[in-house]
Amino acid sequence: MQHCNLKLLPSSYYLNQDLLFLARDMLGKIIVSDIDGKTSICRIVETEAYRAPEDRGSHAFGNKVTGRTATMFAAGGRSYVYLCYGIHHLCNVVSAPSGIAHATLIRAVEPLEGIDIMLNRRHQPRLSPAMTNGPGKWTMAMGITTSVNGVLYHNNQSPIRIYTDQAAEKPEVVIGLRVGIAYASAWAHMPWRFRIADNPYTSLPHSVTY
Repeated sequence: MQHCNLKLLPSSYYLNQDLLFLARDMLGKIIVSDIDGKTSICRIVETEAYRAPEDRGSHAFGNKVTGRTATMFAAGGRSYVYLCYGIHHLCNVVSAPSGIAHATLIRAVEPLEGIDIMLNRRHQPRLSPAMTNGPGKWTMAMGITTSVNGVLYHNNQSPIRIYTDQAAEKPEVVIGLRVGIAYASAWAHMPWRFRIADNPYTSLPHSVTY
């Protein structure tokens, strides 16, 4: 890919309070990890929006502040990485001004560079969608753990950063229900999952019903 086309997203981008716009607009953005001296680069192909305080699917439902959710209440532009089921590290993008706990879960990415590094981390022999087509899969591939919780995506020195590809066209977007939040009652029916149409690296299931 042409690195000259990449531009680091500014801090102001993440302060937008329109969470659904950001979750959709993040599709096609480029995420870079520089972790353990190894660089990997991927394209974001799937996201889910979580909007506090009213969204029962959000960890910050009811503006609940805990040791885990405190990062979500900081000013937008930083990572919110947590451990799911004690196994999978899930990575979110915090947005909106300080005190508003909006977050976008990055569900899937498409590998672009550093593929050998990602294959090694995922213990896979060859590249396939299964390497990064899920929220716990891609973080493992890119070396992302809770050790990078709270870092700024817009800081040139951060271990994980997000760029816009100025040469890329706007992708066609498929909208649907978020995955695995039956507990969220009526909020499970919000169409807050966004995927790049026909991209093989988006996660399963492609269609969700509750």
